[in-house]
Amino acid sequence: MRYGFTTGSCAAAAAKAAAYMLLTGKKKAEITIETPKGIAYEARLLDIRCGENEVSCAVEKDGGDDPDITTGAWIYAKVSYLSGMKHEVRKEAEIIIEGGKGVGRVTRPGLDQQVGSAAINHVPREMIKKEVMEICRTADYRGSLQVEISVPEGEELCKHTFNPRLGIVGGISILGTSGIVEPMSSQALLDTIQVELRQRRALGFDYVAVSPGNYGLDYMRKVYGYDLDRSVKCSNFIGATIDMAVELGFQKMLLTGHIGKLIKVAGGIMNTHSKEADCRMELLAAFSIKEQMDSLQAEKILECATTEEAIPILVESGKLQQVMDRIAERVCYYMENRAAGKMQIDCILYANEFGELAKSKGAEAWFTLLGQEQEQ
Repeated sequence: MRYGFTTGSCAAAAAKAAAYMLLTGKKKAEITIETPKGIAYEARLLDIRCGENEVSCAVEKDGGDDPDITTGAWIYAKVSYLSGMKHEVRKEAEIIIEGGKGVGRVTRPGLDQQVGSAAINHVPREMIKKEVMEICRTADYRGSLQVEISVPEGEELCKHTFNPRLGIVGGISILGTSGIVEPMSSQALLDTIQVELRQRRALGFDYVAVSPGNYGLDYMRKVYGYDLDRSVKCSNFIGATIDMAVELGFQKMLLTGHIGKLIKVAGGIMNTHSKEADCRMELLAAFSIKEQMDSLQAEKILECATTEEAIPILVESGKLQQVMDRIAERVCYYMENRAAGKMQIDCILYANEFGELAKSKGAEAWFTLLGQEQEQ
């Protein structure tokens, strides 16, 4: 599959090209930068606008074969002399990086940039500075330059990203640690989970409610009145989320999830993606037999395609509650084992058609805790 280039790479390429045209007075149609991954990026320049004291141009974001919402967006860089500093001589040039239209602004602590700053992460900032400084040295320029990054479509694109949830307003973020977009990369999801956990910890919380997906978050909101924006979506990465939470110093975690996901955790599976493991019915049948279910009914469970389909069999057997309580107990056992005893963990299991199936002994106390937070 074809890799692409991050918004950070696009911003750095546009900034380098604009700086070159400003300092040399020569136009350029293409520019090459080296990404932190060591892969060269040859970018075609668009919408070049040259003035006496500033030059701007754009690079079109190419996400490769990754389904990235920002693919096709034009990332602009405007490089200009700072007022009164065009001829000020320093040992080396000074590069000031700012965000313009369509680049988000940070409003909550715990993110890569401080509150009030443009949402241009530190690696893209380093890339921009490196590329612009290279041009300054070539042109023997040691004054001050301002680089403004903008994305005209950014405010609209932002609505389809995690930014509103993270407290980044007004546009998208300029991101990328390697400069490369790897198709279907799970690293992007892990990075998002870590950002959300770090942000919550920075706000002073030592407890966190997590769920594998939107259904779990919506369930918490509807049943327990806990706003999904205060929760962390961990996708299939249960174990990795626990590792990050422990590292950040969280003391307590509540996992709320559909039985189809959490039954895997009850078997010690910490990545619940189907390509990693799919033994839902085997585990459910094993737990049922453990609670003395008739073997013929257990065989029916094994023939089911989904856990939702199997629940009526458990209801008919009269073993539903015992089985679900046992599963909740094992979910907590394996999660606390992953946390090496450094975090208290509770869980709530539900099904779409049957609602709450079981909760761990400590889950009840969470309702008070989450309710108090909701009122703040």
